[in-house]
Amino acid sequence: MESQDFIDSKSDIPINASAFPKEEKVDDEQLRRQKEIDDWLPITSSRNAKWWYSAFHNVTAMVGAGVLSLPFAMSHLGWGPGVVILILSWVITLFTLWQMVEMHEMVPGKRFDRYHELGQHAFGEKLGLWIVVPQQLICEVGVDIVYMVTGGKSLKKVHDIACKNKNCRDINLTKFIMIFASSHFGLSHLPNFNSISGVSLAAAIMSLSYSTIAWSASIHKGKQPNVTYGDRASTGVGTMFNFFSALGDVAFAYAGHNVVLEIQATIPSTPEKPSKGPMWRGVVIAYIVVALCYFPVALIGYYIFGDKVEDNILISLENPSWLIIAANMFVVVHVIGSYQLYAMPVFDMIETVLVKKLHFRPTWILRFVTRNLYVAFTMFVGITFPFFGGLLGFFGGFAFSPTTYFLPCIMWLAIYKPRRFSLSWCVNWICIILGLLLMILSPIGGLRSIILQAKDYEFYS
Repeated sequence: MESQDFIDSKSDIPINASAFPKEEKVDDEQLRRQKEIDDWLPITSSRNAKWWYSAFHNVTAMVGAGVLSLPFAMSHLGWGPGVVILILSWVITLFTLWQMVEMHEMVPGKRFDRYHELGQHAFGEKLGLWIVVPQQLICEVGVDIVYMVTGGKSLKKVHDIACKNKNCRDINLTKFIMIFASSHFGLSHLPNFNSISGVSLAAAIMSLSYSTIAWSASIHKGKQPNVTYGDRASTGVGTMFNFFSALGDVAFAYAGHNVVLEIQATIPSTPEKPSKGPMWRGVVIAYIVVALCYFPVALIGYYIFGDKVEDNILISLENPSWLIIAANMFVVVHVIGSYQLYAMPVFDMIETVLVKKLHFRPTWILRFVTRNLYVAFTMFVGITFPFFGGLLGFFGGFAFSPTTYFLPCIMWLAIYKPRRFSLSWCVNWICIILGLLLMILSPIGGLRSIILQAKDYEFYS
């Protein structure tokens, strides 16, 4: 059939009606390209995860090196405040995690696959990005830097115990961090969350294993002679700063929220069976595992060693040597998985900007270069600033408090607008106030710890 022309009444220019389908073709082309990019990006490329993927991904994200510092945090907090803060943190973070799971599909037909997408829905396109992305990047990059240090220190501990009373060559921490980083130059090229599920499962099993070793070996060692539970610091100011730093250690231990929406994005969803059902089932299992890991390690470790416990409880445990070597190797395997879990959203952000904003082609070469550069960056920073205890307190308070303790509550209030002084309104505001206090106070103590440890440190020694 021939096309029909007609006259535009405003311009008197003949317009061919067959031109209109071209716009549809352009839209179809844009949609096709958008789908190709989404199918390539790490977060949205695979949506066939099962509910148990959620369980072990969340365990891997949360139960990390932070659990080994909990007895040390208890030595600064004391029995009363320490137990209250541990339980309160467990309850608050479970509540805010539930909020995020619920908000993932709050708009019918739309999924907020990334933390910043939910932030944009709550606060607006630009403001949401500025509020969420800097915090999320600090969290995820900070965790990866800390895990570089943790992995290196655990490998060094294995070496030192194995070479005890033997004529072994001394190897400094820098080389062990480089050895640990070498695994990530390969693993970082796994394309998406589901492709690292095996690594994440192994990491989750290792976290439960080394946590069990930590508290059971402490019981086997027995309560130490002349153990005390007083202040570690000799001055009141020191006690106060240590208390603040310990708050950051606890915040770091409960930091799994930065990847929760990205994990949920991998679960299939339909109107009849939304993803929040299997996701929440996995979260509940994960939090039971978290409780089984955290509370025995924190309470038993502090009871056995008192205020003489090290910032990593495995350092306080020296015998039996084979068991401590095994526990440290379990830590290495776990932080390998955790590093990848926290790196994946960062890879997604970097690749999204390069492909969608700067219009790079989505190729394996682009992925190879960007991911290797990221691993090299985190390795370099970890080698330069290997202050494990201080880093936990600083990053835990400054970065994890907002994204874990109160940012979900602010989003909930902004989106759902519960009635003032209702139960929901009050609970959210309590979490916000406690989270703000944590964010303000704990980095002060963490920064002081870094300064004190840095005074005698020689770079790259």
